[in-house]
Amino acid sequence: MSATQLGFTGMPTRLFTCTPSRLTTWLDCPRRYKFVYVDRPSPPKGAPWAHNSVGASVHSALAAWWSLPVERRTPDAAAGLLREKWIGLGFRDDAQEAEWRERAAGMVASYVETLDPHAEPVGIERTVAMRTDRLAVSGRIDRLDRRGDELVVVDYKTGRHILTTDDARGSLALALYALAAARTMRRECVKVELHHLPTGAVIEWQHTDETLARHLGRAADIAAEAAAAHASGEDSAFPPNPGHMCGWCDFSAHCPEGRAAKAAYAPWAGLAPDITPSSDD
Repeated sequence: MSATQLGFTGMPTRLFTCTPSRLTTWLDCPRRYKFVYVDRPSPPKGAPWAHNSVGASVHSALAAWWSLPVERRTPDAAAGLLREKWIGLGFRDDAQEAEWRERAAGMVASYVETLDPHAEPVGIERTVAMRTDRLAVSGRIDRLDRRGDELVVVDYKTGRHILTTDDARGSLALALYALAAARTMRRECVKVELHHLPTGAVIEWQHTDETLARHLGRAADIAAEAAAAHASGEDSAFPPNPGHMCGWCDFSAHCPEGRAAKAAYAPWAGLAPDITPSSDD
């Protein structure tokens, strides 16, 4: 019997607990969402991706670099941390792994040369959270800077995709991070930046209250769709979204429609300059 039938029409709606990644997974493919967030146990994933290993290693090295004493925050130290925290999974062979380890070491060394080691961030790998009348959102920000009286969300990118302003402006994750950071830190946060380490490019976007509100509304709509699918309990509520990105799916082996749309790529394919993987960090 429903709450309305029981006369409890004023009962609060249960909040949809999520991360930005959970919301974008639903947008990308409801079936993949089911594999990740609904099925227990989740189906086994495919082999690890080499481009994800590169991204995770770079993120770990940069986080550790900021924890060093200021006098030790040098490019050489960043390269050393990359090698120390290197994840050697998904590569074709030892030679390819060694090549990319040194590429990544050079990447982080070049990047930290552009940073002021004395400019302490507000947070590194900082978890922020917020609630609305429909959502309970949390997420982890790569770096949160204070620039004057404002906070700035910094997101590291390591993939081959050449970023544009549209990537920063249209990112649901960055917008939600900005909103959650402002709530958590009680300080204005409307600027978001993508730092593309392979090219050194910094892509920024200055949100307004209106653009952030639009992203938040979009997040609520996505959550409502996913919650309705959960409530139905039917497999048909989680349809596949077959297309060219299916070749990058961790669950390709469990999805006939996805395999028919695109054969699975090799684990190291995301390192190729002419192929853009589904996730670059």
